[in-house]
Amino acid sequence: MNMLMSLGVLLVVLGGIGLAVPSFSMRQTHDVATIGDLKVQTQEATSYAIPPLASGAVLALGLLMIGGGLYRRR
Repeated sequence: MNMLMSLGVLLVVLGGIGLAVPSFSMRQTHDVATIGDLKVQTQEATSYAIPPLASGAVLALGLLMIGGGLYRRR
């Protein structure tokens, strides 16, 4: 399998994941104050949305790259 097809497969997988899971959130812990051994912390949640059009474009690009790799191998 050449590099073009490998990259195409990776893009197809990423595009498929993007279509299956259109949004995700992450939590991050920040130290607010520290006094000796006492720490005051807070958690911040951030949500990210992946546009379906972008995921579809990545999927289509991956399929084109796989097709190009197969065509080039002939």
